[in-house]
Amino acid sequence: MSSFVFVVDDIITIDVALIFKDGRPVVRLRAFRAIDDPKTCELFIAGHEHVLTAIGVKKVTSSKNDWMYNPAAFVLIVESLDGERVFGGARIHVAGGSQPLPIEEATGNMDSKIFDLVWDYAQEGTGEGCGLWNSREIAGYGIGSIFLTRAAIAIAPRIGIKSMFALCAPYTINLTKCVGYRQETSVGNNGTFYYPKLDLLATTMILDDVQSLHLASEEDRNAIMDLRSQGEVVRVEKLRNKEIEIHYDLQLEGLKNWDLKEVIANARKSYLKGEFDEKDIQLF
Repeated sequence: MSSFVFVVDDIITIDVALIFKDGRPVVRLRAFRAIDDPKTCELFIAGHEHVLTAIGVKKVTSSKNDWMYNPAAFVLIVESLDGERVFGGARIHVAGGSQPLPIEEATGNMDSKIFDLVWDYAQEGTGEGCGLWNSREIAGYGIGSIFLTRAAIAIAPRIGIKSMFALCAPYTINLTKCVGYRQETSVGNNGTFYYPKLDLLATTMILDDVQSLHLASEEDRNAIMDLRSQGEVVRVEKLRNKEIEIHYDLQLEGLKNWDLKEVIANARKSYLKGEFDEKDIQLF
């Protein structure tokens, strides 16, 4: 597919994947409940699997995709404005849905205390940020790090949850601390779990209060609160001298059938059985 240029009031260039306006990529960052948009869930899965394959994680198990049928899973997608291309995404899974949280599935066989920990937080509503990824086309603009992470935390009160878990790779720990997470040391080895086949040390992080964000940096707290108050807004975001225009759509208007109290009532201590499969890791 060749590139072309279309001229309106501003010069907009379109390449194979991204639309640029005034030299900046233009994307939409949209949030929705997974069961409400199966088509976009499939695009999310395809894009995520492509990224995993590119870094050597192959033969992704179909069980990883059960979240698209989970009534307590929410998706944040970074897409073209026409919704036909996806460039990144993340998810929030709420405890009490049709699946254990990904952190339970990933670490439960190594330390069963994770089930008790999630259970305790689930009584007031908890979830997990997971499945964070971005495509090569959008790399370096902050989509696969700060902007999706902020958006996920911004929508947490709309979902109704009070806290969030994350299982973090080493290079994302400082990022999650900046947005209000802390390391949870009561599980694993001081909060860490080692995956020998992937040579990866993952750390358990918890955001104790998604409403106040009292541990977050001032910059990140202000940015999250702005997104939370506006829901639908166009912003030019900047990271390391690179700018991107993001059309945020975080209203989550299709929640009329969402009942967090019912989900909390369904939450249960479910102890994982079977072999650990490193392909099921869900890092944030």
